[in-house]
Amino acid sequence: MRTLVLSFMIVIVVSQRGNCQNDDFIGLTFMFWNVENTFDTEDDPNTDDDDFLPGGVMRWTESRYWKKINDIYKTITAAGEWTTPDIVAFCEIENRKVLEDLIHHTNLSRYEFGIIHEDSPDERGIDVCLIYRKDRLKVYGYKYLVPYGMNRNDLGSRTVLYTGLAYGNDTVHLFFNHWPSRKGGVLAGEQLRTNLESLISRKADSILTSRKGRAKIIIAGDFNSTPDEIEILSSDSRYSFINLTERFAKEGSGTYRYMGVWEVIDQVIVSDYFLSSPEGLYVDKKSVEIFSPFFLLTKESGYPGLTPFSMYRGRRYRGGVSDHLPVLVDCHIWPEILQE
Repeated sequence: MRTLVLSFMIVIVVSQRGNCQNDDFIGLTFMFWNVENTFDTEDDPNTDDDDFLPGGVMRWTESRYWKKINDIYKTITAAGEWTTPDIVAFCEIENRKVLEDLIHHTNLSRYEFGIIHEDSPDERGIDVCLIYRKDRLKVYGYKYLVPYGMNRNDLGSRTVLYTGLAYGNDTVHLFFNHWPSRKGGVLAGEQLRTNLESLISRKADSILTSRKGRAKIIIAGDFNSTPDEIEILSSDSRYSFINLTERFAKEGSGTYRYMGVWEVIDQVIVSDYFLSSPEGLYVDKKSVEIFSPFFLLTKESGYPGLTPFSMYRGRRYRGGVSDHLPVLVDCHIWPEILQE
């Protein structure tokens, strides 16, 4: 019955999202989502995953795991309007097995998805990774990056995923992130955050310089910061970058809710050239959307309004999907390019 209800809700969401977009949309769509502790149920002796085992304090069972996998699949399908986004990037995925279960043991198996994943040095073993449509995109390279001068094994956090993807004759460079939390206070992990910011700035600057400023770059992820708290590429780069998600903070919406207040900590930043590109793929300031269907939301105890329907509250299992909402970006393509 729950499956039928969720499927019915997806039909409504697809219809609503389709009405908000150009029905003739042709281009590239990508999605980023923090999927809140998506662990399998097997013990990894090299990471601290004991809480998310059948005998752990979270009582993480096979049935709960497969419900989570199927809920992620259904959300991806709803976001893609009965198909799928071309790229779906995640953080808080435990390992490659989780991604394989997602693309091979749900109806995502109807599509030809590839995987980019590498185990990170994060102490809990949660990774930044992505799946992509191999029938629509070609990967010409990817690398997991650590800040300059740092040893990967001493990082203790997530690496930055860089990948270059070809769509037809066009190329998009993507950096996906999951920066350290500030749970211990504003200064917690601050030096590492600064080092990650410098890393991305230098890498993006190098790409743009090699292409005389004509590079299409997307920097996205869970930055555990609001747009006004980070200055990615604002001071170290010769090139301009635009935070497409900054407007949501001004509107009072967000991807994560803390004590009744929405925050935009999952962000999308693009190179200025991507906004002004006269050929191939391009984005505009309205290309980004926080995907907030009602089945990803619930009433928040103690505060008015809705909040992301998280999987747990403390140690109490709630049955939701994630405490974050996904972000979607539609990269359009100039019509005259299609006619050539």
